[in-house]
Amino acid sequence: MSQKLLLKDAHIEGIRFYETYIKQGGYEAAAKALKMTTDEIVEEVKTSGLRGRGGAGFPTGMKWSFLAKPEGVPRHLVCNADESEPGTFKDRYLMEFLPHLFIEGMLISSYALGSNVSYIYIRGEYSWIPDILEEAIEEAKANGWLGKNIQGTGFDCEIYVHRGAGAYICGEETALIESLEGKRGNPRIKPPFPAVQGVWMRPTVVNNVETIAAVVPIIQMGGAEYAKIGVGRSTGTKLISACGNINKPGVYEIDMTISVEEFIYSDEYCGGIPNGKKLKACIPGGSSVPILPANLLLTTSTGAPRLMNYESLSEGGFATGSMMGSGGFIVLDEDQCVVRHTMTLARFYNHESCGQCSPCREGTGWMYNILKKIENGQGAMKDIDLLWNIQSNIEGNTICPLGDAAAWPVAASIRHFRDEFEWHILNPDECLERNYGLAHYADPLEIAIPG
Repeated sequence: MSQKLLLKDAHIEGIRFYETYIKQGGYEAAAKALKMTTDEIVEEVKTSGLRGRGGAGFPTGMKWSFLAKPEGVPRHLVCNADESEPGTFKDRYLMEFLPHLFIEGMLISSYALGSNVSYIYIRGEYSWIPDILEEAIEEAKANGWLGKNIQGTGFDCEIYVHRGAGAYICGEETALIESLEGKRGNPRIKPPFPAVQGVWMRPTVVNNVETIAAVVPIIQMGGAEYAKIGVGRSTGTKLISACGNINKPGVYEIDMTISVEEFIYSDEYCGGIPNGKKLKACIPGGSSVPILPANLLLTTSTGAPRLMNYESLSEGGFATGSMMGSGGFIVLDEDQCVVRHTMTLARFYNHESCGQCSPCREGTGWMYNILKKIENGQGAMKDIDLLWNIQSNIEGNTICPLGDAAAWPVAASIRHFRDEFEWHILNPDECLERNYGLAHYADPLEIAIPG
């Protein structure tokens, strides 16, 4: 049984309300933090090894330490709750069912960063959750945890919830800042980085919901104890949004020491694949990370079991590995069509491109149209190479990572499932009637033994 830090009280009835939360030890970490210096809190977060849980995996304590502190200029904490990555819903779960845990994390983080006004930028489609958060904020304020002179410490902090307009691009931190300021959500050119000039051109830290919530157990137990959980640089626990062809979809908290195979097949987690079907492929970290066939998902290219952590999932680079990303774990069984799946993602990224950069604006549309041709039995062999060429011209040539996010799924699908693309082209009528199936994707890898 994995240790639970964030979801340990999720089963308790009424935990979303202040009275129940306080009975379970709520705001104890905040009380402890308010007696510490801001530098001490930042050091605890550094010691914990906490990495950004939104996808990038950048060390949180280091990010906090980059925050500029010019004399007389306000600083801000902005929480990125614009959870728009297909396959990811863990932040929604935290905000909906454990809002006070999140608000406590916001308070501690705001105090550590010297932010007297902090913002939660929430995905527009989460229409019912702002009401939950605002209720929690009012409860916290009524009990002296927000507002003026918090718990008699002299520290003031207000938290505001800002509803997004339903744009995926606003998950990129500078586009989020632009949208928060009332402008069109287009990414900014960096530098300057938000830590120097963010919202209202003031020093700003942008963190994900799960990252901010994780600050609570870090302060409660201490950074060194938190760092003992997990393995290597993958410290603490991680929330995984599990979905697709599994028996038990949902949000799971893992300690990043378990294998991918255990996560998929054990009763504690996903409970295996329905109807006795075989595993074909998986996207382990949300729609923008590379897809992996079954034989590279369960074991690395060296034959070692692949684990559910940052280092193991990325082992081998994009040639044979993927990324932890945001933890959106999408499982595909033997009946799924990789071409159709890739086409669906390309359509999404084409629709969500802000249009600022021509490689992304034009390239995502090209990829979608070519994939649609292949899926509908109208493709030619040269289309596969054209797809490869387009994605390679998008990757690394845009202001923000949306271009990369659109290119990587296409590149990985061609890299690992090229024979499925070729089958669609060579069998234009049959591909409209049935899917390709499993082929060799689950065959054990042949590992060359040195000597």
